Amino acid sequence: MDHHPTVDRDRLTRLFHAEQEAFAGANPESQRLAREATRSLVGGVPMNWMSRWPGPFPIFGRSARGSRIVDVDGHEYIDFCLGDTGAMTGHAPPATVKTVGEVAAAGLTTMLPSEDSIAVGDELRRRFGLAVWQFALTATDANRFAVRLARWLTGRPKILVFNWCYHGTVDETFAVLEGGRVITRPGNIGPPVDPAATTRVVEFNDVDGLTAALAHGDVAAVLAEPALTNIGIVLPDPGFHAALRAATRRTGTLLIIDETHTICTGPGGYTAAHRLEPDLLTIGKPIAGGIPAAAFGMTTELAERAAAVLQSPEGDEAGVGGTLAGNPLSVAAMRVTLLNSLREEDFAVTIPLAARWAAGVQAAIDHLEVPWSVQQLGARAEYWFSPPPRTGGEAAALADEDLAAFFHLYALNRGVLLTPFHNMALMAPTTTGADVDRHSEIFLAVAREVLGR
Repeated sequence: MDHHPTVDRDRLTRLFHAEQEAFAGANPESQRLAREATRSLVGGVPMNWMSRWPGPFPIFGRSARGSRIVDVDGHEYIDFCLGDTGAMTGHAPPATVKTVGEVAAAGLTTMLPSEDSIAVGDELRRRFGLAVWQFALTATDANRFAVRLARWLTGRPKILVFNWCYHGTVDETFAVLEGGRVITRPGNIGPPVDPAATTRVVEFNDVDGLTAALAHGDVAAVLAEPALTNIGIVLPDPGFHAALRAATRRTGTLLIIDETHTICTGPGGYTAAHRLEPDLLTIGKPIAGGIPAAAFGMTTELAERAAAVLQSPEGDEAGVGGTLAGNPLSVAAMRVTLLNSLREEDFAVTIPLAARWAAGVQAAIDHLEVPWSVQQLGARAEYWFSPPPRTGGEAAALADEDLAAFFHLYALNRGVLLTPFHNMALMAPTTTGADVDRHSEIFLAVAREVLGR
C-alpha cells in the first residue's frame, strides 16, 4: 500500500537502482566474498538476518571499535546499528576486551560457578530490583525460561503478548492478530502448534482488550517490552503500565518485562526509570559488551517456589538452563561490562545524543513539510514515514519497506549504518555530535532526492 502519495514510486525505483550500482562498484571485495560464501553458507551468510542489510549483497566487516566499523574494502562507517543493541556499549569496550582475554586463557567453560557470578547477580539486583537471578546465553533463552517458569508456577497454559511484539525466537510470541483472531506471524517457519493454543494477543496500549483477555483466567504471564521496539518504537500511553500491572495482579497473572532493547532507557532499563514492578525480568544483548550472555530475574517469593523444581534431582530436565549458560567467560564479561558501561554517566551522554538525532530528523521533516515523524526512547530513536502509531498493528500497517530500504542504502553508501530491520539508530558513549549531525545531513539529502526537491 502506498501511504505516501507525495513519493513518486517510479522515481524511487530509479534512484534505488542507481544506489545499488554505486554500492556494487564501491565494494568489490565484499562482493567477491559474498559470491564465495554461497558455496557453503545458506544465502551466503552465517546467520540469515545478515542478508537484511540494504544492497545486492552484505558488506563484510573487518574490524569494529567504538562507534565505527571498517569493512573489507576499507570503508569506515558511523555505526548507529551497534549490532542491533549487542554493541550498545560501543564495539570492543577496552575493559571488557582485557578481561575476556585474561579469562579465556584461564578456561572458557567448566559448568562450575565462578566468583564473578555473585558480583553479576548483585549488580543486576541493584539495577533492576528483582531479587534473584539466573543466567542464559541469549535473551531468547531467558524469555523461554521465564515463560516455562510462569506456566509451572501458575498452573496456567497460556501467555499473553502484544501484537507485533518481539522477544527473540520464542515460539509462543510469534503470534499476531488478524480480524480479532490469533494467527501465526507472517514468515514464522514451522510453528509447532497453532499459536492460538498457547497465546493470547492484544494490541499495545489497549487496556480494555488486555482486561478482556486476562478475564479468561488461563494466562500464566504477560510477556511485554515496556515499549515496542521491533516493529518500530511504539511508546506506552500515560497510565498504560499502571493499568497493566493492576490487571495482572487482579487476575493472578505474572508480569514478565523484557528489557533487552529498552535497556536504552537507563542503567536499570525502563523498569527502573519508570518504577515498574515486574514479577520476572529478562535482559540480554549488551550486558556483556558483545559476548553472548543474558539473564532473568525474579522476586524472592517466586524463586522460593521455583526452587522446588529447579533444585530437584530432575532439575536438569526442567527445560530451564543450558550447558554453556553461566560459563566463566560470559559471566566475567557481564561483570566487567556492567561495572564499566551502561552506567548513569554513559546515559548522560547517549540520551542527549538520541535527542539530537531526533531533532535533526524532525528539522528535516518540518523543512520539507511531510507527514512523517520521529520517536525517541532513551538512547534510541527512529523515524516513521507517517504519524507515530499507538499499536503494533498500526505500526505494521504503516511500514514502507521500499522507502526504508532506499533511505538505508543511501546512508550506507555515504558511510552511515542504521539498524537494517527498521529506521532506528542507537547511541553508544563513543558516538559523537558530529556523527549525529552527519546523519541529519544525509537524512535531509535523501528525503529531498525522494521527493524530487
